[in-house]
Amino acid sequence: MHYTLHQLQIFLQIVDKKSITKASEVLFLTQPAVSIQLKKFQEQFPIPLTEVIGRQLYVTDFGLEIAATAKRILEEVQVIEYRTKQFQGKLAGKLKLSIVSTGKYVMPYFLSGFLNQHASVDFSMDVTNKKNVIHDLEKNKVDFALVSVLPDHLDLEALPLMKNELFLVGNAERENSRKGKKDLIFSKEPLLYREEGSATRNAMESFIQGKNLMASKKIELTSNEALKQAVIAGLGYSIMPIIGIKNAVDRGEIEIIPYTGLPIKTQWNLIWLKKKKLSPAALAFKDYIIENKEDIIKKHFTWVSKS
Repeated sequence: MHYTLHQLQIFLQIVDKKSITKASEVLFLTQPAVSIQLKKFQEQFPIPLTEVIGRQLYVTDFGLEIAATAKRILEEVQVIEYRTKQFQGKLAGKLKLSIVSTGKYVMPYFLSGFLNQHASVDFSMDVTNKKNVIHDLEKNKVDFALVSVLPDHLDLEALPLMKNELFLVGNAERENSRKGKKDLIFSKEPLLYREEGSATRNAMESFIQGKNLMASKKIELTSNEALKQAVIAGLGYSIMPIIGIKNAVDRGEIEIIPYTGLPIKTQWNLIWLKKKKLSPAALAFKDYIIENKEDIIKKHFTWVSKS
């Protein structure tokens, strides 16, 4: 057999995407190029790796076995590359993070300096809601997670980064034309929520319940950007982290509405499982954060303490 590492990589993407077209998009290759490499790879086996039924590509049981082995081979090759770089005095390895969606306004600033210093570190970051972030951490899929509310069912280490505040917000024009007391916002106006599992939604629901407010019409959106745009468009009111809406507030597209008990004050935390053995890359990143976080906050987030 004379298959190449490149063919193994292509086959793994085909198995993952169940589509030559989607695999080609991920690999930044043309569809014919991926098809040719799959054909050459298949020619080295007497048993089919894939089959097409109708227009759908399916991976055979044998193909799944080969894919599992191919994954282990590529992981070992990656270890060889990391070891080579380490012997050259370079920090190398994988660094994986899972962060809540509003964390995308925070985390890149704490990453850029580290990744620029250590070009041999392979980095991936999943941006999702809190429920999925905690699941990734619990299943040991990532090194670190970024959350604003610590889960109480896991044995964790936590490194505080910076404060996080949530305000009642609405479209300025809608608020200027609204009549009546502010309490009527909750009982008479549409309220915009994040999806189930979001920390922002949990904070908003807890606040409303704690104040014994009667929530009116609910509109649910599945990302912070969608929620922000809905507020800007005047669809209703929401309680949102200032970190994601600052520019819209500065432009006058969103108005912060003072309300008793607000803002909700939490803080961003970088967390990891206490029993996890952190890789050299992960340890170096943790040390980088400890050493540099105050300078990063001073450079990029002094406005947060003034909000």
